[in-house]
Amino acid sequence: MEEIIKTIIEENIPDAVCIFEGDSCNLKLTVTSDSFKELKLLDQHKRVLDLLKSKFQSGELHALSIETKSS
Repeated sequence: MEEIIKTIIEENIPDAVCIFEGDSCNLKLTVTSDSFKELKLLDQHKRVLDLLKSKFQSGELHALSIETKSS
């Protein structure tokens, strides 16, 4: 699942760097991108979550802790 998430994010946020920690039951994702500089923290998270919406809806992904940073 990590590779799928990484691909989705990198296709939509080209300069994104994705770092995963934990396992499928307790997965944490840190996404770093210059495109986050102009966005509030909530909007950064929404941008990432919107990209993964279909994975949550299908049940493929059920829990993910997200941290975003600007580079």
